[in-house]
Amino acid sequence: MGNSGSKSFPVDTSFKFPSPLPSWPQGEGFASGIIDLGGLEVCQVTSFKKIWSTSQIGSNDIDVTFFEPSPIPNGFSMLGCYCQSNATPLFGWVLTGKDVSGGTLANPIDYTLVWNSTKSSCYIWLPTPPEGYKPVGYTITTSSTKPSLDKIKCVRADLTDELETDTLLWSSKEVNVYGIRPKVRGRQAQGVSTGTFIVEKIGDASSLTSLSCLKNNNFQNLTSSMPNLAQIDALIQQYSPRFYFHPKETYFPTSTKWYFSNGVQLYHTGEESNPIPVDPTGSNLPQDGSNDGTYWLDLPVDETERERVKKGDLKSCEAYLHVKPMLGATFTDLAIWIFYPFNGPSNAKLGLVDISLGKIGEHIGDWEHVTLRVSNFDGRLYRVYFAQHSGGMWVDTPSLEFLDASNKFAAYPSLNGHATYPAAGLVTQGTSVIGIRNDTAKSDMLFDVKENYSIMAAEYISDVIEPPWVNYTRKWGPKITYHAGTEIEKLQSSNRTVASAIGSLASVLPREFSSEDGPTGPKQKVDWDGDER
Repeated sequence: MGNSGSKSFPVDTSFKFPSPLPSWPQGEGFASGIIDLGGLEVCQVTSFKKIWSTSQIGSNDIDVTFFEPSPIPNGFSMLGCYCQSNATPLFGWVLTGKDVSGGTLANPIDYTLVWNSTKSSCYIWLPTPPEGYKPVGYTITTSSTKPSLDKIKCVRADLTDELETDTLLWSSKEVNVYGIRPKVRGRQAQGVSTGTFIVEKIGDASSLTSLSCLKNNNFQNLTSSMPNLAQIDALIQQYSPRFYFHPKETYFPTSTKWYFSNGVQLYHTGEESNPIPVDPTGSNLPQDGSNDGTYWLDLPVDETERERVKKGDLKSCEAYLHVKPMLGATFTDLAIWIFYPFNGPSNAKLGLVDISLGKIGEHIGDWEHVTLRVSNFDGRLYRVYFAQHSGGMWVDTPSLEFLDASNKFAAYPSLNGHATYPAAGLVTQGTSVIGIRNDTAKSDMLFDVKENYSIMAAEYISDVIEPPWVNYTRKWGPKITYHAGTEIEKLQSSNRTVASAIGSLASVLPREFSSEDGPTGPKQKVDWDGDER
């Protein structure tokens, strides 16, 4: 639905994976189409009927289109409508519900008009729930007549949870439209995304409390929706990334076994002169306590060996998977971790001049990851998280760079720093004029995850035994503090022509660039139990 029907939008075409999805190996409930939240069955609907587009009012911003799920499976009811940007192919979902225990769903008793377009026929309605129930989505009409009371269902309050806004989808002088997600998210959180959206009236923050998300009261029964080992392998074979390294990369990833077998030693406070060689499995690493600074790993003392180990060994690289339930076990996150023995020095962009920052950015031991978010309803990959320094970015599936007419995608670690990006090119931390360079490019040096991976943790599967190094809570490298300001002064002295620009770098340097500090392992990261940042 475009302006006068003459303009075509990407959203008019549904996204399809380059390669057909397989029939997933047999399991208890993964990819079966329906998940029981505790007397309320929900089904993920991915086909829609277009209701209205903001393109009809001549918006200058990125337009969005509103849809309702159609067709709705027999016995299920609409819980809310869907909204998506017109800039990408249609690739979304909303949940529909079926009451299988009696009393989990109810018709609204009325509607409140949330917003209507004064330039075109669009009306967004908030259901008024009966006592003990909550709305989890809106219904939309192209008429000022209120929808019928059986158009949408409200959900019993004990099956709902608090939500928060996610991505801003559309903005006007009157309203903002956001995607929504559970406020509390993580490996053990019960909140369930409905796939719907929320409208914020400008100047009325209370409008953001009008909806709830769903809650999985059947959360403890994880095997009813999560993938088993065979299905996890099938997902990795189908979707896992191929990491392409920059042609100038020097410091490559490797396996923990290679790292431990090549002279890496464990140090302990007070016994620095007597470090202990690490067993190849990590079995002699401390398995208790917190990151108290009393233990750390370091490279071989011999300088030649030290430089060799720094460079890693791409041939022995292994990916380590943490498989966990997300969004109330309606999705599975497959966090794919890879280990680099060394994080190299950073480079800065100073206008048209690029300079090396010496020690700034260096540290021993570097854990990086990308996370695949897969629907437990149908096994489709919906989003990928690319970790980048202290944060990262979610990328929806249609925006991935797919490879070889397959459903596998490209991932690009940055030169020396190893932050991972979905496309090749330059990303600058700071400004486009002064900042830290993150250079990525495709080369013949690559790592294909499906070729060598292991599951390091999947708490819901009893057969998965965590390797000892997963529970090593201390640093994977030494902490050597230095002053970034001092390093910048050295650079200024050696680069008089851009000295003033170099001085501006201090204000854009991320906190982690202030010292050579080995990181903790994956299990100590906030996203081990929580959601990605």
